[in-house]
Amino acid sequence: MLDNLKKILNEDQDPKAIEKITAKLENLLMSHEEVGYIAVQKKPAITVFPDSIVVTNKRIILCKPKNLGLSMEFVDYDWNDIAGTFVKEGILGSDFTFTTQSDLTHTVDYLPKNQARKLYTFAKEQLDALKNPVAAPVAVPVQETLVQETPAEIVEEPEVEEVTNFAEIIPSPAMDSPADNSISTSTAEKKLSDLSKEELFEKLQNYKKLLDNGLILQGEYDRLKAEILNYL
Repeated sequence: MLDNLKKILNEDQDPKAIEKITAKLENLLMSHEEVGYIAVQKKPAITVFPDSIVVTNKRIILCKPKNLGLSMEFVDYDWNDIAGTFVKEGILGSDFTFTTQSDLTHTVDYLPKNQARKLYTFAKEQLDALKNPVAAPVAVPVQETLVQETPAEIVEEPEVEEVTNFAEIIPSPAMDSPADNSISTSTAEKKLSDLSKEELFEKLQNYKKLLDNGLILQGEYDRLKAEILNYL
């Protein structure tokens, strides 16, 4: 399991702590359950037995060492039981808090900021997936009807392009009234090829802030960054 979590070790986790947690989790994971992220507590003083929090595609697992690290207590909550998740950043670290449908609140403090942000992003994705499940296509039986031996006319619906970019969608000037043409033209966002180097650099900095605040994922940031670098 540790080989599948090498990317987590880039977030200042202690490899020994991750190894202990994953070894104990190996027999606790359910069928088709995958670990998404692990955050380990890091207090200002030396933390011999840190608490940790594990998020999978099925639940949140709190891991607390007991008996001087000889044993560990696990408390888990299914995503269906989670009402919301929150992150509070401080000078010495971040607090990750989640609430349950029964109004219980749990907080793991002194998490490194990068770990807390990744933890929050993964939790947000899981909760959004529960709220907006992807419905499987349902087969509808076709009833054949004959109307005066005239073949039915087949109308093809145009494909609708899915919008996956977070860029701002600006209405076409042709759809606006003549009085609004001057406003929409002046406020329309320039293409990347029309921006100066200073403007491109400023846009790249804005994307970096969105990544740091957990508002976009690393993959989205890398794609936007690559587009901008083509014009620098």
